[in-house]
Amino acid sequence: MHVIGAGLPRTGTLTQKLAIEQLGLGPCYHWVDLLADLDRVGSWERALDGEAPWEEIFSGYCSTVDWPGGFFYDELAGTYPEARVVLSVRDPQRWEASFRETIWDMCFGDSLICHLSAARAKVDPRWERYLRLVDRMFWVERGTFAAGHAEPDALIAAMRRHEDEVRQRVPAERLLVWDVTEGWAPLCEFLRQPVPDHPLPHANDRDSFIDRVVGGALAALQTWHQTVPAPS
Repeated sequence: MHVIGAGLPRTGTLTQKLAIEQLGLGPCYHWVDLLADLDRVGSWERALDGEAPWEEIFSGYCSTVDWPGGFFYDELAGTYPEARVVLSVRDPQRWEASFRETIWDMCFGDSLICHLSAARAKVDPRWERYLRLVDRMFWVERGTFAAGHAEPDALIAAMRRHEDEVRQRVPAERLLVWDVTEGWAPLCEFLRQPVPDHPLPHANDRDSFIDRVVGGALAALQTWHQTVPAPS
């Protein structure tokens, strides 16, 4: 394991994944990998239950950013002592708006993404199980936002608590606090890699997330519809 991303979702983590892979430190596990293979949800559930199935989860991967991996940054840092930790950060107000219209909206909003996600959960047990995993990581038990998330100030307060916790738990020499707008230079210096001669890749996390959730729901509902017997 080369890199452990401790930054919250919606802090440019898909750009971070692409950058790490372009530096030759991938493949890099990201939330999109979980969405692409929902059979992996069970392994993450075991991690939340206190097990450490890291070799199973990260088989074939050399780095991880975004959740679910970032939720376990402390455990992973202890398991992989040679790995470097990157805390991706973002302007709090812009982060809150992005987080709310994606992950929060999927779970609580009166929006198309929420209604499609809920409909998919009715016909796709794997998606229902995935949503329970999201609940545990974010909203309940020891979830990142369990203390409150309905109002913008509550989300931002939780964001700041998380960032402060990372700074306290990870030794300074092992940690980079990085905003993707800073470009390649800080990341490459920290990871001891040459700076590429092309711009930092840019990935639209918001559009990618919405496309995957909405597209996955529509595909699952279409598959379900094809199995429903025609009215006699």
